[in-house]
Amino acid sequence: MSTKIIYTGKTHTTGGRDGASRSSDGLLDIQLSPPGSTGSGTNPEQLFAAGWSACFLGAVGRAAMERELRLPAGAAVDAEIDLALGDDGYFLRARLNVSLPGIEPEFATTLIERAHQLCPYSKATRGNIEVALNVA
Repeated sequence: MSTKIIYTGKTHTTGGRDGASRSSDGLLDIQLSPPGSTGSGTNPEQLFAAGWSACFLGAVGRAAMERELRLPAGAAVDAEIDLALGDDGYFLRARLNVSLPGIEPEFATTLIERAHQLCPYSKATRGNIEVALNVA
């Protein structure tokens, strides 16, 4: 199987959760703060939620195209990423709440399940974290 690299995202991060992260092209330049702190920066869970929700919405669009449909104008994904602590240490858990106005809930569920098979973030996390897919 051949692989074609389409894009490589590059960042440089210092200071961990109390630091900063900057992309190699300078378009992303953010301060980081631990979740729930009073710091002025974002946190890795928010960044992961933003990336996954953007990718997932694209995958929903692709799933719709497979059915020769277009996504409704108000289509959106609200991603929730939990940082949790269990007996084995920290772990992540996710909920992807998908809004597809005007599409019947049963059919929306079909599109969302197909998107979960297509989305690279979903593929990367499959079997590694608990994920709930919801029609909002």
